[in-house]
Amino acid sequence: MQDFIRMACSRDIVHNAVRIALVVGSLLNALNQGEALLEGSGIAWVHIAMNFVVPYCVATYRATKHALATQTRP
Repeated sequence: MQDFIRMACSRDIVHNAVRIALVVGSLLNALNQGEALLEGSGIAWVHIAMNFVVPYCVATYRATKHALATQTRP
């Protein structure tokens, strides 16, 4: 578990996950709340945040699992 956390916090994985979260989160927010964002009313701030947090977590998990799997291969 410590290896997983250490790898998940590595610079490369964090940088990549942030980029993915910004792109995917922006697209999801535009699709799900585009009208509310343009009007400035009825914005669900928790949903906006989650649209960035979830892709970040998924990208971090996948990249970390991949990095650990390839690290232990002969």
